[in-house]
Amino acid sequence: MAFESLTAFIEMKGHGPFVWTCYGVFFALMGALIYWSLFQRRRVVQTQRRDMARAAAGADSGRTTVTASFNRINDSQD
Repeated sequence: MAFESLTAFIEMKGHGPFVWTCYGVFFALMGALIYWSLFQRRRVVQTQRRDMARAAAGADSGRTTVTASFNRINDSQD
């Protein structure tokens, strides 16, 4: 083994606090990123479900939804 004991592994010849702090920060940030991603996904799914329900309710009531229309502009290049 590279280390004689578990204590020597944790201390890492004086570099232990730096190494373990880096590992702690890394795993904390990864956990926060996973949490934030799941939170955002849940929010997007709820928004989409709400919009789909609103669109379905509008279609059932006979209302027409407003859609964008685009007009072609003919360029005259003489």
